[in-house]
Amino acid sequence: MKNAKGNSPIPVFRSPVEMQNWARERRAEGKSIGCVPTLGALHEGHLGLIRASAKECDETIVTIFVNPLQFGPDEDLNGYPRNEDRDLSLSRDAGATAAYCPTVEGMYRDDQSTYVIEETISKVLCGRSRPSHFRGVATVVAKLLNACLPDKAYFGWKDFQQMLVIKRMVRDLDFPVEIVGCPIVREPSGLAMSSRNAYLSTEEHSSAGCLRKALDAAEKAFKAQERDPREMERVAREVIEPVKSARIDYVECRDAENLAEIDAIEKPAVLALAVFIGNTRLIDNTVMTPDKEG
Repeated sequence: MKNAKGNSPIPVFRSPVEMQNWARERRAEGKSIGCVPTLGALHEGHLGLIRASAKECDETIVTIFVNPLQFGPDEDLNGYPRNEDRDLSLSRDAGATAAYCPTVEGMYRDDQSTYVIEETISKVLCGRSRPSHFRGVATVVAKLLNACLPDKAYFGWKDFQQMLVIKRMVRDLDFPVEIVGCPIVREPSGLAMSSRNAYLSTEEHSSAGCLRKALDAAEKAFKAQERDPREMERVAREVIEPVKSARIDYVECRDAENLAEIDAIEKPAVLALAVFIGNTRLIDNTVMTPDKEG
């Protein structure tokens, strides 16, 4: 493991060629490379990914890029929090050894006409209400992987659908990289950590606890041998619907491998939620795995 803790800044690369050259040099030295793609506005969830990479890889690249392709026309692109100096300092202290911070102009040419589109997993859940989102995610992750040339790339399981889309892209397009999923990091209240939590007022932050409570209620039913996915959805909805500031986008229980619809939980299933608390859209999930007898 190698890290850059201390007062020395980590190298920051702005162009794909610069980043590729650095990565090729490290690989020529026989070093393994981990990559942690982020939008910036780092929190403990991101830092956990960086620490996981630093533990397993010789070099760890954190990417910081607010990707316009994954924001819809009425979403928070312009208001998304940005503080590169803070993010770079936190990344270094967590074990990152380099950063890739491209510009929008450097990432996307004016006449760009090539994009990455996943045709199945991306069409449900968030893909219904954010139809261009995963096209933007898959395209930017493909470009980041091509620039950083990592052996492993680390993503959090909070964005469960995103993880599956990226895994499918890497599989189908033969990217020579292992996608590593890491557990959801939560606030003491149980709310999954997200950069968008900063948008919540004190009252909304309290209300947002209904997401974790809804998942807890479904997990309790599952432990009591409930295996009907519709019942799981009903149990979760019953917790969220009475909360005045909450508006459900979706509550769905699906196959945890490919997000296919299921009639019974006979193998790992994910209960996924997307809920607006005020104007802030939050997501969360839990994976339920039947035992061999169940």
